[in-house]
Amino acid sequence: MTETVHPWRRYIAIGDSFTEGMSDADPRAEGRYVGWADRLAAALSTQVPEGEFHYANLAVRGRKLDDVIGPQLDAALDAGPDLVSIVGGGNDILRPRVDLDEIADRLEQAVVTLRATGADVLMATPADPADAGLLSSLRSRHAVHSANVFSIAQRQGAHVLNLWGLRALRDWRLWSTDRIHLSTEGHRRVAQEALSALAQPVSDPDWRAPLDPAPAVARREQVAETARWARAYAAPWVHRRLTGRSSGDSVTAKIAEPTPFGPADLPDA
Repeated sequence: MTETVHPWRRYIAIGDSFTEGMSDADPRAEGRYVGWADRLAAALSTQVPEGEFHYANLAVRGRKLDDVIGPQLDAALDAGPDLVSIVGGGNDILRPRVDLDEIADRLEQAVVTLRATGADVLMATPADPADAGLLSSLRSRHAVHSANVFSIAQRQGAHVLNLWGLRALRDWRLWSTDRIHLSTEGHRRVAQEALSALAQPVSDPDWRAPLDPAPAVARREQVAETARWARAYAAPWVHRRLTGRSSGDSVTAKIAEPTPFGPADLPDA
């Protein structure tokens, strides 16, 4: 892909926990995360004069599409962005019943609205859960949603962050212990993939390379680890669903207004 000089000065990220940055922990503040969108913003900022790049991250963990293309989208439009990343529907897809066509239709209307303002849009596919154990049952839903995202992008002139095609993410060492959110290294690689999707230079030419082979793990230990995961993560998630609660009920956007942003705003600067 030919790299281009980007025109963006005002990037707004909307979405759920993936875009908020879980589980790329920010050591400067308990319960706060960095994530691929912050890392993308920092990289984009280096290509414009200092102080001219502004960034907001409105994504909140646990939010469904109603919020992403509702209050979050409204706030993003009010901020006058020239680039918006919109990643929504993942929490809806986890529900026992879901209409993937309806999700696609609503997501496309949001993209149409953003594109009508002149803003560029970055969408994202889900990652391929083929090697994700119990979560591999979501593969068919993720495949359909990925096809829908590419179709929307083609019709509306949007960019696509292709997590499905980032095969390194099928290695679950790039994910946190909850098996749902990316690790710091996972987010770092996704930020590189996002830069590539936007036809921007990457800093790591090997971001798509697989990790070295993992040591073999005995079947007994695999079963024990799955049981630990079910107790620590799956059971609380099911309980929240049954009681109508979300992990993001008391969480607000970490960067609620467009703010000057650059590499010095990352914890590992």
